[in-house]
Amino acid sequence: MNKSILLNLSITLAALALLATAGRGRAIADEHRFTANDPVWKEECGSCHIAYPPRLLPANTWREMMSSLNKHFGVDASVDPKTAAHIATFLERNAGRERASRQSSTLRITDTRWFRHEHDEVPNRVWSNPKVKTASNCQACHTAAVDGDFNEDTISMPR
Repeated sequence: MNKSILLNLSITLAALALLATAGRGRAIADEHRFTANDPVWKEECGSCHIAYPPRLLPANTWREMMSSLNKHFGVDASVDPKTAAHIATFLERNAGRERASRQSSTLRITDTRWFRHEHDEVPNRVWSNPKVKTASNCQACHTAAVDGDFNEDTISMPR
């Protein structure tokens, strides 16, 4: 192949890769940093608990969760239909794709295989610490969780 054809092919492939990752409004995230953001999601979901990163569950799980907000883990978390549709669209657009086939049927992030794998080294004393109370209390250890940062460099386990 001549250099011109190779150059055009390289440019085309790079453009396709860029479109596949950024062109569809998808979240850009590394393994422990989640950058998906939406003010409505952050306000509504974050008013009761951390606004969990959409990438942590597959789209079908987010759909199920959003369709049952009136019994959201024992609480009525209902929002108006327009707000619910907006949040559901955001969650589905940024949902975890790579883990979806390995997910259990749980709605709880803490029950997923991924969560258990990531936290398998956490000692029982941390989980039973009154400052932690529950595995869903991410910000008890992940000091920048509210900003979507779950990097191990920002962990501070309560004593």
